[in-house]
Amino acid sequence: MKAWDIFWLLPSIKKMFSLYNRNLSMKKHAGLLALIPFIIGIVFLSSCGNTRQLQYMQGQFDTAKLSQAIYPDPVIQKKDLVSIIVYSDDPKASAYYNLPLQAASPPTTTAILTGAEPIASPAGSAYLVNEAGEIQMPGIGKLQVAGLTKEQLDSIIISRVKDKLQNPYVIIRMISYRVTLIGELTKPGQFTIPNERVSLLEAIALAGDLTPYGRRENVLIIREINGVRTFGRIDLRSPEILNSPFYYLQPNDVVYVDVNKTKASLNDQVVVRNIALATSIISVLAVVISLSRN
Repeated sequence: MKAWDIFWLLPSIKKMFSLYNRNLSMKKHAGLLALIPFIIGIVFLSSCGNTRQLQYMQGQFDTAKLSQAIYPDPVIQKKDLVSIIVYSDDPKASAYYNLPLQAASPPTTTAILTGAEPIASPAGSAYLVNEAGEIQMPGIGKLQVAGLTKEQLDSIIISRVKDKLQNPYVIIRMISYRVTLIGELTKPGQFTIPNERVSLLEAIALAGDLTPYGRRENVLIIREINGVRTFGRIDLRSPEILNSPFYYLQPNDVVYVDVNKTKASLNDQVVVRNIALATSIISVLAVVISLSRN
């Protein structure tokens, strides 16, 4: 029972006062009136929740164990947008390996290669990884990129162009680095991560934190990489989350915060009716006991 449930008691309390005025003298039954603050006190005492249930990372930190940050490199997946730009000491020569800008596009708009046809996009010089996990780069051809990290893809591209370009280097960005947060959050939604790195706590902050009704002890992370789906459950109340492989989110991760029993009970109309009925019974019994004593 929460503090606001006291409003359900008001009709019963009003009824008690009506019975007193009709049948009794307020002065003679002051003892009975003392029951009212007692009932109200019980309600307020029962509404005092355990604030520890709302706290993150409780308890002692094992600094020796938790001080080392382990950040797994995100891997490229099917349907990802990957920006790839090849540079060298000869800009004209390196331009041969980059996607051309479309004439009809704004100056800041470049192309996304889907299959063999480039499409204008504000995402940058980017490629859409197809269902086979491949992209097709000018001057290089098809590349199997799904399952690779940016560093691994960088090495492959450099190995293909190093004999044709002078001092080549590649800049790769994952344009479609998004995570989705749903459930008992203040602002659930899908969030794009510009720096390609986000922890679970940072993502929760982007969503405005959990509501008081979110289950902090059992947050679910759904991760799918190249058709393989894995599930992780994290207790935000424990410092051990810092060592979890799900602490740093991967592209396309889904974070689900379940509702706790408190909100479920508040939404249960049967419980609300039972509370109102119980308070009415208490009021009637209090009047009967007082009358029998006099």
